[in-house]
Amino acid sequence: MVHKTIISFFKENYNSNPLLFKAPGRINLIGEHTDYNEGLVLPASIEKGIYFAVSGNNDDTIRIEAFLTQAEKIEFALNGTHKKFNSFWGNYFKAIIEILISENYPIKGMNCVFGGDIPIGSGLSSSAALCCGFIYALTKISGKEISREDIALIAQKAEHKIGLNCGLMDQYAVLFGKKGNAFFLDCKDLSHSYIPINLNGYSWVLVNSNIKHNLAVDSEYNKRRISCENIVKEVKLLKPEVNSLRDVTLKDLQSVAENSDAIDIKRAKYVIEENERVHQMMKALTEGDAQAVGRILKEGHWAMSTQYEITTPELDALVKIGEDLNGILGSRMMGGGFGGCTINLIETTKLDSSISSLLEAYKKETNIEAEYYHLAIDDGVKVFS
Repeated sequence: MVHKTIISFFKENYNSNPLLFKAPGRINLIGEHTDYNEGLVLPASIEKGIYFAVSGNNDDTIRIEAFLTQAEKIEFALNGTHKKFNSFWGNYFKAIIEILISENYPIKGMNCVFGGDIPIGSGLSSSAALCCGFIYALTKISGKEISREDIALIAQKAEHKIGLNCGLMDQYAVLFGKKGNAFFLDCKDLSHSYIPINLNGYSWVLVNSNIKHNLAVDSEYNKRRISCENIVKEVKLLKPEVNSLRDVTLKDLQSVAENSDAIDIKRAKYVIEENERVHQMMKALTEGDAQAVGRILKEGHWAMSTQYEITTPELDALVKIGEDLNGILGSRMMGGGFGGCTINLIETTKLDSSISSLLEAYKKETNIEAEYYHLAIDDGVKVFS
């Protein structure tokens, strides 16, 4: 158990009993590339996470030590100054501390050892877990309670400072997640609610294609954002009240089709229909209709493949192989695209045979070894006892 190792490491090195906080990773059941279009998303926080063992100190220093990968110890003075560090993760803490100082949050000295079991780069949002968990821990130790909404905004600012122009879905999922529930978030007004996942006899599994996101992802991502903005501009000429694709209907798309690029139309259509799939998924989960959940996952995947064009041949292969196995009800690529994982709904009694058949067929077709992770839906950031 990773958290026990972190606690004993902390006790040995800092001679005190720490408080332990846990920040979970997150999956997204449906609602991909909708967040920056003021759309709808349906993430959930998971059991895998990052643990922070922390205690206050009286020497006006924030000491942060990574346990496991990229072990390094970084020290920040309470005014933000620090010695040079090498680890990329240090940039997140630097950004957070600078933001807290600039916004006049009272922070105190703290010793912190962190580590976890979120596979890095698998699309489970380890950076949101890192930021939200650290802010939560630091403000608790400093005796300054701040709302989870504010923690989300500080974490988002930290990501932007580093150069990742993200929405708020990941932070909200990590902070507000609830065991056994999906988390519905409206990215237009940030209203949210919980949807119980009533799927007894079925399991969620993540399969990592082991295709790493290539460097073209950012430019491809931006191209899609621009496509969406182009359509909004065209529709706005007819309907001035429109500010995002959230306000655009399929009928509006037909009205501007002649004056718009066909690819832009195709991409905007994907986003509008993906919002509708979020509603369908909420209904299917509430009713415990596993067959419908599987069907929506598949529809979402092939829409990303053919309309939004963000999958890869390997990810398409994983989904296609799953369609031919009777234990897998449905799967889809999850995340930004061009690599990463598929999320799969599998009959629990056929779990082992389905996964081994899937991995074997994938290896045969692509010559790549995929990995899999069982998913359990857990609570958001919390004190872990």
